[in-house]
Amino acid sequence: MLMRTDPFRELDRLTQQLLTPGTWSRPSAMPMDAYQKGDEYVVAFDLPGVSPDAIDIDVERNMLTVKAERRPTAEADDVQVELSERPLGVFSRQIMLADTLDTERIAADYDAGVLTLRIPIAEHAKPRKITIESRDERKEIDS
Repeated sequence: MLMRTDPFRELDRLTQQLLTPGTWSRPSAMPMDAYQKGDEYVVAFDLPGVSPDAIDIDVERNMLTVKAERRPTAEADDVQVELSERPLGVFSRQIMLADTLDTERIAADYDAGVLTLRIPIAEHAKPRKITIESRDERKEIDS
């Protein structure tokens, strides 16, 4: 259901995430899982330490964009940071969604640092049975 376009994009994201903090003009990537469960597609993003109001989700045509910002927790003047290993800054991920997904009914929830999007499979994309009419049945209907 997801469509990948550039095989080297993931390598670029990983390199960028390891070397530089994300900014609004060059955000870092966020890890994600995607899978189909029943009649919906589920995409889960790891965003530990991000406030729900710092997450932005947009869909334009079939392009889903998730953007979030993790800010430092200790911002007071009297705080002396001894160690800072958790990545800060802006994180973003864009996913091209297939036409078989219903982008009008995407549901999002955020729990324990994981943003989960549930995207229903469009009705026109679900498998369905086609009934076969015999010529004899059509003749009876027409009469």
